[in-house]
Amino acid sequence: MTSPAGPPPTGNGGTERKRLKLLAVTACPTGIAHTYMAAEKLAQAAESRGIEMKVETQGSIGAENVLDDNDVSTADGVIVAADKDVDLSRFAGKRVLKVGVAEGIRHPERLIEQVRSAPVHEPGSAAAASSAGGGRERSVAYKALMNGVSYMIPFVVVGGLLIAISLSLGGHTDPSGGLVIPKDSFWMDVNNIGVIGFTLMVPILSGYIAYAIGDRPALVPGMIGGWIANTGSLYDSKAGAGFIGAIVTGFLAGYLVLWIKKVKVPKFVQPIMPIIVIPIVATTALGMFFIYVIGKPISWVFEHLTGWLGGMTGTSAILLGSILGLMIAFDMGGPVNKTAFLFGAGLIATGNQTVMGMCAAAIPVMPLGQGLATLIRKGLYTEQERETGLASLFMGCFGISEGAIPFAAARPAQVIPANMLGGAVAGAVAGIAGVKDAVPHGGPIVAVLGAVSGVPMFFVAVVIGTVVTALTTVALVDVGERRRRAAPVVAVAGAAGPEPALVAVGAGASSTGSAASAVVPTQAVSGSPLAVSDAASGSTGSTGSASASADDPAESESQSADTDTDTGDTAATGPDVLSGYLTDQTVTVRLGAREKEAAIREMAELLAHSGDVTDVDELVRTALRREEQGTTGLGEEIAIPHAKTDAVTAPVVGFARSDEGVEWGSMDGTKARLIFMIAVPQAAAGDEHLRILALLSRKLMDAGFRERLTAAQDERAVLGVLGEIR
Repeated sequence: MTSPAGPPPTGNGGTERKRLKLLAVTACPTGIAHTYMAAEKLAQAAESRGIEMKVETQGSIGAENVLDDNDVSTADGVIVAADKDVDLSRFAGKRVLKVGVAEGIRHPERLIEQVRSAPVHEPGSAAAASSAGGGRERSVAYKALMNGVSYMIPFVVVGGLLIAISLSLGGHTDPSGGLVIPKDSFWMDVNNIGVIGFTLMVPILSGYIAYAIGDRPALVPGMIGGWIANTGSLYDSKAGAGFIGAIVTGFLAGYLVLWIKKVKVPKFVQPIMPIIVIPIVATTALGMFFIYVIGKPISWVFEHLTGWLGGMTGTSAILLGSILGLMIAFDMGGPVNKTAFLFGAGLIATGNQTVMGMCAAAIPVMPLGQGLATLIRKGLYTEQERETGLASLFMGCFGISEGAIPFAAARPAQVIPANMLGGAVAGAVAGIAGVKDAVPHGGPIVAVLGAVSGVPMFFVAVVIGTVVTALTTVALVDVGERRRRAAPVVAVAGAAGPEPALVAVGAGASSTGSAASAVVPTQAVSGSPLAVSDAASGSTGSTGSASASADDPAESESQSADTDTDTGDTAATGPDVLSGYLTDQTVTVRLGAREKEAAIREMAELLAHSGDVTDVDELVRTALRREEQGTTGLGEEIAIPHAKTDAVTAPVVGFARSDEGVEWGSMDGTKARLIFMIAVPQAAAGDEHLRILALLSRKLMDAGFRERLTAAQDERAVLGVLGEIR
């Protein structure tokens, strides 16, 4: 129960004036540096004004200093500086100001002034007020879509790989039934398990899109709506609406629940609204709407497309192949795809196997092309997307086009056109060459098992279509990323990696991730060591929507290092610096580079002095790929480039100081003069690295600390200053 917000504090009043108390939540989707920097800036600004403030951070470490009911009930206002979804329901009845995390770093004083007059957050409202001119953040629709995709990915991967394995090891060709697995066999059981995964994939996508919009009450209508969308028999269609229908039902369910939440009901009904009334009403309304309103047009499209294709039989093979390829690639299992597939499969019985040959060549192009794209331009994709790309390649070999659905759902504007172009090319080439397929299935597996005639040209068609899809996808995604990075608000670019895709959501995108919050002391940070709880490596969550580490795996696995030194000078300075992760071997006060790329290479060569770097070039490439996702320039003349790569055998941290400064694309426009570089191997795990980065990020917000670091005369003095961090 929270006490209602009163009027904004005014005047000096009397001598007994109550001290203003504010709360804040900071979060960014890809890592923790911006999260903690914003928290520290807000805390410092509040202390300088005599305002009591408690800050919860949600990064990649675990829960720290979570705001409890007592904190909220006594607060005068709440600042939410975040670039990912934050649950605002606990702040009902309080003044809430919501901005991007960059605003918390750049303009903390302004936010403190603005929150005093912010509107009161009403129970069930969709969003809080935003600061004029505040940091740009992702739209609710984008975040919701990413949340659904991140939860869907494991179902696609598990279901697809189990089906592919069962087909390859237990299947054989049968002219009457495609690739057939003997009934009551072990491999049929494996196949059935995979089919369950694929069946759940669509409702999971819909359900978690709805959840990100309308919270828990929207989960059930979203999932059931997704199931209905994918079950064409419920609305007299031979094919369901597939993942596109799931996206539609997810958004409809989410916003329907938000609308129902706004309905005023008697107090005695309120406790059962989120668990009984809202789910039942929303599920029933959405289900009936889809069956009777949306489903009928889908059935009509399916029926008329089939008739239209029948009228094209005997026309130009190039034209027919292109059209079939476009349809196969459009919705991957939806009504358009199924129309083309069933049309080709139906003609096999009449002796016309060329139409199915066109379809068979187009079917694997989407998953193969998207998987190849993740290999061509790794920097455009998160680690989770790259892993999904490998699974997609495997599924493509077995004709499972659904392997590309996560990519299409995450970036429909770029991926679907690329898929369609590649599919059309593959279908046209197969049509020209007269490729035939005797079974209703597609992909290289049917050629390997002898169901295809004209095998060489079949593979030529598949390869050309795959390459076209991959190159087109990379080009379109790259253009989209360049436009996004060129957007006016630079700050968010540092906190938002490539469209996550597949993230996660999960975040970020991941189906698994971590939510974190951290203690930020209300007193101003002085030159003394930070009194930060070592529990920063504490509890972690595993929800996709609150995921931060999955969106940027390089940032979420940050620091550890070699503590050996040849000279022993470091030991003489006292305690280990940054828990022994940084030594005098990896510190320099004279960085010679003047450009970012050259600076990263010089820093990588500096890290090599530790003996833990096996491939400097690969370390540089990995760090530069991370920069393509978003600048690691944090402002205040600070940059923290980092890389997760097997080019290092153990975690290592380096520091360099530049007198001239290096242009790093920092959010405040300053050149980077204090540069830390962190490199960890792929197998590095645990929260200790994140704890060190969190402490470093906070401490760097102390102007006195930065001044001492800048004034340090030599490497030994730098280590002494950095030793203040505890």
